[in-house]
This record gives sequence, C-alpha cells and structure tokens, in this order.
Amino acid sequence: MLKNALLSIEGLTVHYGAAQALFGIDLTVAQGETVALVGANGAGKSSLLKAVMGLAPPSGGRIFLDGREVTGASPSEMASLGVALVPEGREMFGDLTVRENLELGALAVNAGRRTVAERLEAVFARFPKLKERLSQRTCTLSGGEQQMTAIGRALMAKPRLLLMDEPSLGLAPLIADEIFDIIHQLSRSGVTILLVEQNAARGLTASSSAYLLANGRIVGSGKSDKLLVDPELRRAFLGAASADNPAASRLGAAGLTNIRLDKPEMSKLTFMPSFKTVEELREHQLKGLQWTVRHAYEGSSFYREHLDQAGVRPEDIKTLDDLKKLPFTSPEDLKDQYPFPFRAVPYEQIVRLHASSGTTGKRKILCYTQKDIDDWAHFFARCYEMAGVTPLDRVQIAVGYGLWTAGVGFQLGVERLGALAVPVGPGNLDLQCEFFVDLQPTVFCCTASMGLLMAEEIHKRGIADKINIRKIIYGSERSSVSMRKKISELFGGVELFDIVGMTELYGPGTGIECPDHDCIHYWADYYILEILDPETMEPVPDYEWGEMVVTTLAKEAAPLIRYRTHDLTRIIPGPCTCGSLLPRHSRIAGRTDDMFKFRGVNIFPSGIDRLLSEVPGLGSEYQVHLTRDEAGRDHMLLKVERGEGVEPGRADELGREVRYLIKHKLMVTPEVDVVAYGELPRSERKSKRVFDTRITDSVV
Repeated sequence: MLKNALLSIEGLTVHYGAAQALFGIDLTVAQGETVALVGANGAGKSSLLKAVMGLAPPSGGRIFLDGREVTGASPSEMASLGVALVPEGREMFGDLTVRENLELGALAVNAGRRTVAERLEAVFARFPKLKERLSQRTCTLSGGEQQMTAIGRALMAKPRLLLMDEPSLGLAPLIADEIFDIIHQLSRSGVTILLVEQNAARGLTASSSAYLLANGRIVGSGKSDKLLVDPELRRAFLGAASADNPAASRLGAAGLTNIRLDKPEMSKLTFMPSFKTVEELREHQLKGLQWTVRHAYEGSSFYREHLDQAGVRPEDIKTLDDLKKLPFTSPEDLKDQYPFPFRAVPYEQIVRLHASSGTTGKRKILCYTQKDIDDWAHFFARCYEMAGVTPLDRVQIAVGYGLWTAGVGFQLGVERLGALAVPVGPGNLDLQCEFFVDLQPTVFCCTASMGLLMAEEIHKRGIADKINIRKIIYGSERSSVSMRKKISELFGGVELFDIVGMTELYGPGTGIECPDHDCIHYWADYYILEILDPETMEPVPDYEWGEMVVTTLAKEAAPLIRYRTHDLTRIIPGPCTCGSLLPRHSRIAGRTDDMFKFRGVNIFPSGIDRLLSEVPGLGSEYQVHLTRDEAGRDHMLLKVERGEGVEPGRADELGREVRYLIKHKLMVTPEVDVVAYGELPRSERKSKRVFDTRITDSVV
C-alpha cells in the first residue's frame, strides 16, 4: 500500500450470484490524483465503483480508505467518510428542482444551512448554468445540464474521493468536452478522482494514471500519457482498430482511435540520435567537421580567405584535435559581411532569412537552405521529446514571430513532433488567458519574464484552476533560481525547461534542460562546442566557466567555424543521470561582452549610443537601468544628459525623440529621463553604462 494512497484495493472480487464480475483487482489512488478505469462495456468498471461505494458487497479482497479498512461498509458510512459517487445515467430526481437535487448531496454529511448555502455558491461558480435553472425541475434539463447537476450534487458533500461513472455517456461531443473540462478543473483544484470511462481517449487524457480492464481483470496500467501512445499496448488492447475502422476494436467505437490517435506512426518517432557510444558520436563529429571545412572553403569567399590567411586547407583536418588549427570567427565578421554573411551556397538554394535585432547598426542576417530548415525542425522536435512533450500535447507559443528565429522555430518543432501548435505570439494577455481556458494547452513556450507575467496574470484573474499547463519551455533570457521557482509555484507546480539557442546557430532549440533538471544537453551531432578562456582563447578545464565557441557540422547556407558566441557556461563531464548520451553544459550564466537582453531583444550599449548621437541637443553621457517588478515585467529607464548649454525646457521634447528612436529602431520602449549636463558621473576608466538589477541570485 502506498504511503500517500487515499484509496487502496487489494485482491478485490465481486460476484452477482454465481456470475463473477471482478477477479483479484489491485488498485491505488493517491491523494489529489485522478485515476481512470478504462474498458469496454461489461469489463467490470461500474462494479468496481459500486464495491468501493458499498453498493455491491465484495466477495473477496480488501478496500482501504486513507489506510483504514472499509471493506463491506454501507453507502451511508462511505459518504460520511468523504466518498461521493456521480452515478452512471445521472439518476436525477426528475420531479425535484435543481436546488433540491443539489441539497440532497449535503444530507449525507449533515451540513448546516450556512454550509449548504456556501457550497451551493461554490457549485454555481463551477456551473453557472445551474444557477440560471435553480427552480427548474431536473426532468426538463438537457443531458449535459443533468450531468452538471449530478456532479454538483456529489460536490455538495465536499468529498475526499469523487467516484465518477461514465460522465460522457449519452452526451453530444461538444457537451462531453464541457463536462471533461470541468473534470480537468476539479483535478487541478486537488480533488481526488476515480474516473470510469468507456471513451478511452477522454478517460486517459483526463487522468494522470490509468488501469485498463477487460473481462473483470486488469490487463494494463501505467501513466496515462504513456498508455495513450504505446503502440504495442494499443495493438494488444485494441485489437484490429484502425483510423478507417475504429469499431473493429473492443474500445474503438468508444473513441480511443478518435482523438489525435489516428497518427500511430507519430507515437513511434524518436528524434534522438542513434549513437550508442561516445566514440560513435566523435566519428560523426569528425566527418561533419571535415565536410563543413571543405564546404565553407569551396562555397564561401570569406571562409576561403580566412582559412588561407590561417594557413589551413580542408585536407588538413584529419582528427577532431585539428579543430584548434582553424581560425575564430565573430559577430563582427557577420556584420562586416552584411547582407549575406558566411554564405556558402548559391542564392537560388536559399529559402529563408532570419535576422538579429540590429542593435549595433545593420542586422545580422542569416540564410537557410531547405536542409537547414529541416535539420532545425528535427532537433527542435528533439527538444520537445526530451522535455516529455508528446503528439497528444497542445503547445501555446508566446514568443516572437517575424525576422527573429524564435516563434517559427518553436512552431516547426511542435509540428514535426506531431503535437498541436497554438501560435499566439508574445504579449496580448487577454488572448493568452482566453486560449489557456478555452483551448486547454498543456505546454507553454515563452521567455522567463513572460512566464512570470502570465503566472501572476492567471492568479489575478482567478483562472488558475481552469487551465491545464503542465510544462513551460522558456528561453531567450537569463532567469534566476528564485524566478523559476516562483513561476512553477504560481502555475501550480509546473515543470520548467530552459531551452538555448541563437540566431547564428539556426535559432532556439540547439539544446534543452534535461528531465533531471541539472544541466543543458546540447546537440553535439549538429555542432561542436568548445569552452575557452575569453582572454587567452585556450580551453578551460571541465566545470570551469568560459566562453562558448561553436562549429557547425551540417549547416549549409551559413556554416559557423569556431564562432565566438560570447555566452558564458561550463562543460559538465560524464554521463547524465537522465540516461542521455548527449553531452551537457550548465545554464547560461552571462556574457563576455556588454550586450544585454530586454524583453527578448539583444541590445548593445553601443547601439543606444549610436541612436542618441542622432538627437541634436543631447550630451554624450547616458545610463541604462534595468529592473523587474513583482509581476515579472522588465522595465528600462534610460537616463541621458542634455547637451552643454541646452535649456531645461527642452527636456520633454528630447525625451519624446529618444523614446521614438529606441522604440522604432530597437523594438523596445524605455522610460526616458533627460537630466542636466554634468549630472551623470564621469570616470577615467570605462564608464559603467548598464545597471541591471533584474537578477539578484544564482542562475544555476
């Protein structure tokens, strides 16, 4: 018996006269868990619920409630212990009103008048339609409204354990959707539920774990999301069902092949590499390195000149150690080669462009071939796979679309995986919340600050128990340990995954936090990662912090050779506890240059300096102050001096001009404070321009 088991059943048998309905059932339901019992008609599902409720006396075995044996207890005793049943077929008292039927649910627990009134209001909060029909006889209600009344009647007892028998039976699909949305809400609010459901897809998607019944016996059990996509189990349990002929299965007609399960091949896909050993991975990397150097040398005039100056030719690359012979490239090289830097293929092979924010002048434009796009989609799907996202998930994407690589990359990966993409884009809190409730996404993709903002928003709006987010995948900016913890708590304990990437290296998705949450696995079959001392550009020992330098292994349009990213991290050696062979590094701790990120945009102080120099009447000194409020919103205050001799009355005019330039050139809107000439401090050394107080604790 599990320590936290609210309900535990051991060896349960049930007979109806000489006919045996259940054969040695073992089952547990943990506190706060929703468990589904799935099976065809006659499998024994309702008999099991009746035995728990005391409506069908067991002929063998034992039943425990919170560790106390209750085998053979009467229905009234079970009700007094906090067990309530929503029976199959609703079983309304048709001549009684909605109010009277609901109040019957509180009789079993002897609730007082005030308590009954409070619980009625709680039921109406979940079922607003019932309040409109309070004095209406239940025999005149629709099937869906009767089912709501039946659930509300059970909730009036404020049960510790809610037994639900076929809640979708006889309901139209849209009404059944509404009922199951309510079941999801009850589950998220902490109600412990044992759910019997013939519609297997609905039962499994509404639960965290499930038991599969056939002919009175349990023939399978496990986590519901795994059962849904397990092809062997589906074939064994469902027989010959297919998308064209679902009724050929014992459960096919009940809907298991109906909800996103007509893609059985998707459930078999893996996007992980096939390497079994580190040696196999290194062999792959060497072949990729040799191909990249030859491809870049033959296809790019920049790389040919760059490699010739270093005295390196493609045939010189014989081992991975020869990587050290290759010269470095940098973001400055990208800007110098504008508008098609590092291009190594003919123009007609380029199918897409993405670009950086352009905060230091011209944007860094990166071009892609179709193979580059396909590779990106493949390893982005790998990110989702490592995070435990499946084809049955719904993924709401709240990152930017357009020239930036973020949104389209997240969407490519979702679609390659076979899940459902909801491409909302950033901002628009009303729409985000509306879709959280109406579309019931299970995964949310965002920046860290957007995640915190939405966490605060769903609580402010009182919809925390109406949404179904289980995982948050975030990137684009650093986040502290405390910030991650707060996001998880406000979303009800969701699992967070930090995803990494950059425009130059395909985009986001080049690595992700593993399920054990102690590292970032990076896709070493697509690029080689070096961690170097940013001053000496020599390798640093494992576990020591250094600058990420990357070399691509398969990128066609704009390959990277020893590209300095300026991101700071460290290698974590040895095998990971999650079992993945792919190497890993720590979360990004910072940068070696003065770039900072604000609301997902890369910004260099030099870019701000360039824009300020375009405004007549401003001085040369400025400061950028970055803060984060309690709701997770980032704020930028730009302090800038008036020019010497410029009258104070022009401060507002200058401030408006600065805001306009920053907003339209850098795509962010700062607060601007124009101060007197000489007010900002001077220094004999490099003046400190950026004051970032958004993160006050560790990021790893």
